[in-house]
Formats: sequence, C-alpha cells, structure tokens
Amino acid sequence: MINRRILSDIETALDQFPAVALLGPRQAGKTTLAHFITSRHTHSLYLDLERPSDLAKLVDQELFLSRHRISFNELAPFDMSEVQPRQDAVAHFWLRGGYPLSWLAKSDAASLAWRESFIITHLERDIPAFGIRVAGPTLRRFWQMLAHLHGQTWNASRLASGFGVSAPTVQHYLEILEATYMVRRLPPLQTNLGKRLVKSTKVYLRDSGLLHALLQIPNLDGLFGHPVVGPSWEGWVLEQIALLLSPQWTLSFYRTATGAEIDIVAERGRRRIGFEIKFSSAPALSKGFWSAMDDLQIEQAYVVAPVKVGYPMAKKVDVLPAVDLAKRCRLL
Repeated sequence: MINRRILSDIETALDQFPAVALLGPRQAGKTTLAHFITSRHTHSLYLDLERPSDLAKLVDQELFLSRHRISFNELAPFDMSEVQPRQDAVAHFWLRGGYPLSWLAKSDAASLAWRESFIITHLERDIPAFGIRVAGPTLRRFWQMLAHLHGQTWNASRLASGFGVSAPTVQHYLEILEATYMVRRLPPLQTNLGKRLVKSTKVYLRDSGLLHALLQIPNLDGLFGHPVVGPSWEGWVLEQIALLLSPQWTLSFYRTATGAEIDIVAERGRRRIGFEIKFSSAPALSKGFWSAMDDLQIEQAYVVAPVKVGYPMAKKVDVLPAVDLAKRCRLL
C-alpha cells in the first residue's frame, strides 16, 4: 500500500532536488516506497545503509553528499488518508495504531503480538545500532513511564525523582525516543499577550498502538475501561492532524495560568486554527476554551470527537468526527 499523498510530495521534491532522503521509524514502509520510486526513475540512486557496500560509499559523507543537494521527507505510519476507515473502524485504527503490519493483522491479539515484538526489536537492535548505549530494560521502563504520563506536560525533575536518576538523564532518554520517532513533543504557543503562559512542552507517544502495547491494553474493551482512554484519544487525534496538515502549518498548545486553553493551535502565517479534542459523544466546552478563542483570535475551531456526524456548535466552532479529519485538513 503506497501513500499517494507522500508519493506526490516526494515526486515533487525529486523535480527540485537530485537527492531525497526518506526519514521515519522502522516498519513504516520506507524501503517499499523507495523501491517503488526508484523503479519509476531510471537515473535514481538507492542506498541501503544496512549493506556494507552501500555504507562504504558514505565513509566520507560530506564529500558524497556535497555532490547532491538533498530534500528530507518523513514517512510515518499510516494516517487516516491512507486507511480511510469507515466510521465503525476508526476505533480499531486507534487501538492498533498506524504501523502497516499492526493495522493489517488478522486479529487484535496478532496485532498486539506484532507491536510487542516491535518494541523489543527497537530497544535491543535499532537503538544500539545507532551507537546509543542505554540498557534496553532501562529504556523500556522509561518508555512505559512515559506511556502512563501520555499527554501531560514534561517535568524532567519530577520524572527523574520517580525513576531514580538525574534530570539530564531522563532528558537524554526522552531525546532518544524523540529522535527515533517514538515520541512527539508539542510545544506551548509562543505569543506576547501579556498573560502568564504554561511554558513546558507536552509529551505524547506518537503511535497509539505502541502506547496501548506498553500499557498492556489488548482490545477495545480494555481501552475504553482504562484511565488513559482520554489522553490516548487526544494523542491519536494530534498525530493525525500533524500528519495530515501540510508542513507549512506549525502546531502548539495554548494554556494560561488562569485556565484559558486550547489543545492544538495550528498556525500558518497570520492564520490560526484551533482543535479541541474530546472523547465524548456529546462534547461540551469549558469557559477556558472560549477565553482562549478570544485571546488568540482563532479563525476557526474544530472539536474532534467520536461522533457519527459533524455539526456546528457555535459561530466559528464545529464538531468534527474523526473520520472526517483527512478531508478537513486537506481544505485548510
């Protein structure tokens, strides 16, 4: 299954740059996509850095790459535009996450087994292959602690105290998982409104399926009864928005000391779009949301919720089913 949107972006990049790099986590489909593209471009050069002969070409990376200008493209796991699930399949996509072999597994049990194997392989093979020297069990315990703190603001000192290491050490662990595409940090909005703003980033596990595997959530019944269900939904929607919006949009969150808050603020030039994420079939908005709308002069806001049909909630605020995210993001 080839992501036509990503393929189009890469084809455009190849028209402008002689070299294109595909970045992203393992098992996201980078090799499949690279082979598909090189089959369509007879003068292309494909390097597999797990092959010694190709790796030798980059012994002097500066010399080799100086002959190519280069475009970097991230290939993430499946998003809503690729899967295009029916309304009744959205929850299963959220449960299993976007890795192809997890989503396409024959059963939830088989999907979970694949994700557990992915976690072990990432810790015991992939990370050491990058030259990172952190014990696999230590990093797995940290990863699991992050899963329990999914969607919360980052506090290195507090986490270090519970983990029994220094704040710089847990910061290093976080950076490892972020660099290997396992974690997304959502920064606070930087704006000068004369208000006291929350300044810490929020931390999410990027793939909901891996989040659920780390928390040992086997199926939808287990997910709906778990305390992480709300934060998990929030993180999954955030990741969909991050993947579906064009790269020209930057994402942040807005929260003041007095309680004004919007989960996601998408900015592009002078435009500001808001996304509030609610795990409810009848979402309600707090006073803080409306205050944030006024503070930031939001152009349009969407309340993303597990509803079957979207509807207007107020002027400039629409409730949006998750199944419509891909179509809506394309229009922004």
